[in-house]
Amino acid sequence: MKTLQFTIIINALREKVWTEMLDPESFKAWTAAFSEGSYFEGSWDEGEKIRFLTPDGNGMTSMIAENRPHEFISIQHLGCIKDGIEDTESPESKFWTPAFENYTLSERDGATEVKVDMDAPPEYEEYMNQAWPKALARLKEICEMP
Repeated sequence: MKTLQFTIIINALREKVWTEMLDPESFKAWTAAFSEGSYFEGSWDEGEKIRFLTPDGNGMTSMIAENRPHEFISIQHLGCIKDGIEDTESPESKFWTPAFENYTLSERDGATEVKVDMDAPPEYEEYMNQAWPKALARLKEICEMP
């Protein structure tokens, strides 16, 4: 597993970026770079289960490892979901775990720096390096709208 890092400066307050990043509707918009129609089920509260899904019922089952509002959220990926069924035991699922996806929001001269640290298998590094900048650019657009 390799830790990849992506950063963007968004001209909006941390509170707004946090809200837009986790809001169900804007989440669908900015994560479309990974899979059109992506969404989540569950809670962003620390210790709670959350599922990240595509419209065809595939995705990841995860847990919120840490949540410091407007500052930091850590997602621990626990396994895969295929056709709506969670799998934490198969070799395919274990290929992705343990993996963390961490978001750090920091104030930078009235703007917000969003830093994403994500564990990913080497086979997915190129895909992530293409998708993450697009996703963060879309999040920036959303947050900077008046």
